[in-house]
Amino acid sequence: MKKAMLFDTSKCTGCRACQVACKQWNQLPAEQTEFRGTYENPPAFSANTWTKIGFREYYNEELDKDQWIFTKLGCMHCTDAACIKACPAGAISHTDFGTVVIDDKKCIGCNYCVANCTFNVVGFDRVANVARKCTFCHDRLSNGEIPACAKTCPTGALTFGDRKEIISLAKKRRKELREGSFPKADIYGLEEVGGTGMLYILKEGKDNAEAKYGLPTNPRVPFAAYIWDYVFKPVRMVLVAALALALWANKSDSKKQPAAGQ
Repeated sequence: MKKAMLFDTSKCTGCRACQVACKQWNQLPAEQTEFRGTYENPPAFSANTWTKIGFREYYNEELDKDQWIFTKLGCMHCTDAACIKACPAGAISHTDFGTVVIDDKKCIGCNYCVANCTFNVVGFDRVANVARKCTFCHDRLSNGEIPACAKTCPTGALTFGDRKEIISLAKKRRKELREGSFPKADIYGLEEVGGTGMLYILKEGKDNAEAKYGLPTNPRVPFAAYIWDYVFKPVRMVLVAALALALWANKSDSKKQPAAGQ
């Protein structure tokens, strides 16, 4: 059954406990950074940073003052995943949970997933020559646990469960916010790129989502990803078939060769 996580921007305090939990569970080392005039840190995703809290300051015209919005950013686990389309090695796939994972053993380090990711959240390990990103803690899901970030969140801004139940919860929360202090509140991820595993309650609505939340307003799979998908998938199948045939032929020839010393 498809799983999903709901992030409620009206509840997040920017504590970044989710960032720490991600680092600890996945044994990801800290990174050396520099102050860039913003509280958001680290500045970008990498092989060692799979999730981070975006800090966005915007001017609220209704209240006539500046306000903060904190947003958990990371892999969206898209249904229509650009990384899967772009990968020429078949190293990226959907799991039984509907999440997107990268197989280190199949990854050839081409970086096409990094270049084509709709949300720019895939990092690259130059030492191991493989792409890395959030897995939704697939190891924990396989053992009946929820992702470390959702387990750690102290304010209830993160909720994890079956996608249908998460969608129902999101709609209920949207209704509550619209009837309260956030009449523009909306849900992000219901239909974007085929529906995402990471859903959001955007308290200030979807308008100007990039500036307010760090999320593209109209996310699209890059055209280049479709080209890779349609052009190279058939080629990959031919290459795999050719390799299998070559191995079979080599094995057959080996059996025909006389043993050493004969």
